Amino acid sequence: MVKLFIRKDDQVAVTAGRDKGKQGKVLSVNAKNMSLLVEGVNMVKRHVKPTQTNPQGGIVSKESKIHYSNVQLLHPTTQKPLRASLFKRGVKGELILKSEKAAPKSAAAKK
Repeated sequence: MVKLFIRKDDQVAVTAGRDKGKQGKVLSVNAKNMSLLVEGVNMVKRHVKPTQTNPQGGIVSKESKIHYSNVQLLHPTTQKPLRASLFKRGVKGELILKSEKAAPKSAAAKK
């Protein structure tokens, strides 16, 4: 199993495939298959049988997984896609460019 730099709730941009150029939030990460589930990306239609929870049934549109190599992390401030290896995680898990310094703590946080 490979360590993935992308985590749940990160903002990513799709760089290849049918949805190239779209952006979304990562809903889940599967490190074993190296796949991600991204909000609003790689939508597929599924035929659903009627059940007690969904008595109507019908055709439902939902997200499908996308390979890890087809997305890039978005820079938190500029919203431009950058390679995941350029980032590091801060104390609270926030993304920071390795070349930048962490955001300075406010005076209120020091008290």
